[in-house]
Amino acid sequence: MVKFSVSPALQRLCRKCRDFLRCLWGFICRWCSRLTQCVGTAFGWRRAGGETNDGAIRGEDDFLRPGASGENEGRERDPAADSSGISEDDESKDDLSDEDHDVGPLDELYCEYDSTWEEEEVHEKRKKTRCSAPVTSYKFRRFVSAAKDMQNYRHGYPANTQYAGHSDGDMTNLEFYLGRRPSLPDEMYIHDFHNWFENYDALESVHTYIQWLFPLQEPGMNSSARTLTKAEIQEFCKSNTATANLLESYKLMLNFYGIRLCDENTGEVERAAHWKERFDNLNSHTHNSLRITRILKCLGTLGYPHYQSPLVHFFLKETLENRNLPRIRDSVLNYFVFAVLDKKQRQSLIEFAFDRYEPKDDFVWCPKYIQTKWLRDLMSNRKQVHSTDDLGVDHDD
Repeated sequence: MVKFSVSPALQRLCRKCRDFLRCLWGFICRWCSRLTQCVGTAFGWRRAGGETNDGAIRGEDDFLRPGASGENEGRERDPAADSSGISEDDESKDDLSDEDHDVGPLDELYCEYDSTWEEEEVHEKRKKTRCSAPVTSYKFRRFVSAAKDMQNYRHGYPANTQYAGHSDGDMTNLEFYLGRRPSLPDEMYIHDFHNWFENYDALESVHTYIQWLFPLQEPGMNSSARTLTKAEIQEFCKSNTATANLLESYKLMLNFYGIRLCDENTGEVERAAHWKERFDNLNSHTHNSLRITRILKCLGTLGYPHYQSPLVHFFLKETLENRNLPRIRDSVLNYFVFAVLDKKQRQSLIEFAFDRYEPKDDFVWCPKYIQTKWLRDLMSNRKQVHSTDDLGVDHDD
C-alpha cells in the first residue's frame, strides 16, 4: 500500500483556505440576513408576537453562533457565572433616586435590554409590559441588538443550555491554561501563544487562538474550542497559575493593539511606544473589535472585572476625544461599554462618552431623560464658569 505524506506547508495552506471559506460563508450569511431584514423593514413585515422586523444587526459574533440566546435575559445571574461576586443584580446603587431614574413611557431611546439606568427589579417589571421604543434610527437599532447580546452576558447566560454541548465537569479550558493540553486545531500550548509577543503577523492572521486565550460561555468562530462551564469558571478563578497565565494573555493582546498595562492592581492602561503603528492596524482591521469584546467579557468572567472599565475608558478617550480610532467608535459604544459589569462604572463611562460625543442629537446609548439632565448640568456649569470669570476681571477706570 502506498502511503502519501502531506508537507506541513501544505497542511497550513489547507487550514488557511478552510478558515477563509468559513469566514466568507459567515460574511455571506450575515449580509443576506441584513438584506432580508432591511427588506422586511421597508415593507413593514412583522415577526411572531407582533415584533417588527426592524433590521437590527445581531451581536458582533452572533453570525458565527449555532443559535442566538435572546430568551430570559432578565433572570437572576447564576453566582457560578462570576466568582468575583459582581453581577448586574448586585451592582452598586446609583446616587440618583429611583424617581430620578424613572424612564418615561414615551422615552424615544428606551431600550428594554439595558438596565444601566434602572433598579433591576423595576427593569424586570417594565420588561414584561414594554418593548424598546419604536424608532427609525439605524444607529439605535444597532444598539438595541447589541444590548440584547451584552445583557445576556452580564446576566451569566441564563438560557445557556444550547451552548453547553458537554458536561459541566469538562475542564478543557482550565487544562489548556494550566499547560496540560494543547489548543485545537493549532495544537499549541499556552506558553507557545505567549511566545507570539510582538509577532503581529501571526496575531492578526490566525483566527483560531483567541477563543482559547479568552474563553467564554458562548461559542465563537473556532468550532474546535470549548465553551466555559459554570464549574470550570469557579475552578479557574481559584487557580493562581491559570489567572497568572490569563494576565499574560491580556498583556499579549494589549501589546498587539499598541497598549500597555501600567498597573496590574487597578488595570490602568496607557499608550505603548509603538501605538501609532498598532492603531493604524486596528483602524484597518476592524474585526479586532470582536476580539476586544471577547477579551472584555472574559476579563469579567474569569476574575478580572476591575480591568474592564480602565480599558473601555481608554478606548472612549482614543475614539471620542483624541479621535485616533474612528473606525471602531460604534463598537466601543455598542459593545465595549456594555461589557462592564459594574453598573456605576458603566454609567460613568456613558456620561464620559456623552460629554465628548458630537453631535449630541445622534447619541443613542442612554435614554433621552438622562441626556436632558446632563445637558442641564453642562449649561449650569458653563454659566458658573462664566460668572466666576466675570468676577475675576479687573476693569480700568
